[in-house]
Amino acid sequence: MSSNGQDRTDAVRIAMWSGPRNISTAMMRSFENRADTAVIDEPLYAHYLAETGLDHPMRGEILAAMPTDWRTIAKELTGPVPGGRAVYYQKHMAHHLLPGIGRDWLDGLTHCFLIRQPARVVVSYRQKREDVAIEDLGFAQQAEIFAREADRLGQAPPVLESRDVLADPERLLRRLCDAVGIAFDPAMLSWPPGRRDSDGVWAPHWYHSVEASTGFAPPCDEPVELDGGLAALAEACEPFYAQLYEHRLT
Repeated sequence: MSSNGQDRTDAVRIAMWSGPRNISTAMMRSFENRADTAVIDEPLYAHYLAETGLDHPMRGEILAAMPTDWRTIAKELTGPVPGGRAVYYQKHMAHHLLPGIGRDWLDGLTHCFLIRQPARVVVSYRQKREDVAIEDLGFAQQAEIFAREADRLGQAPPVLESRDVLADPERLLRRLCDAVGIAFDPAMLSWPPGRRDSDGVWAPHWYHSVEASTGFAPPCDEPVELDGGLAALAEACEPFYAQLYEHRLT
């Protein structure tokens, strides 16, 4: 995660807080396709694994590839932008922001939130990892970060619902760019297929669909059915989702 960036005081550092099994990597592709933007993929992941001891797919590779000290990571995310770019897009999983991580450095970022209906998240996550708990999905953590930022700003920060983005990418991306103070770039609507050097080392396990993509796919509205513990898990996430959904860009 070393940076060869140049310091520029006008750079916009976008922290996009999502949970897993959303369109977070497609959003990263969208921003990376801008000529003025550098991206970084889940920079707090190794710290999260080191602190929690969780056995995620490719755990060893992740710990070997990334810093595990959140202070080192925070310094980079708020420091010079790689390549001296005007925009630094930071893809984050909200649950990676553990309670032991300081919060003051967050004030140097422009915070945005990407949400998805909990039942759909649970179904998709279970396909990739058998064990799933509410702490793995990031909804409660998104609500915490959102509340902190809304209090700091005196207004709600930008929220995107993934289905809205898929249904009308240009309109929602224009709204997002306006909200964070950058110009919309039509290059955000499509990108070349394949893997990126910027992708996290975990890409082989999680990124098969996005590697084949060249743009935002149409939304899937097939009904989702859950029962037992998975239904209860999705229901427990709903209040946090609803809190942010109320403020989504439309």
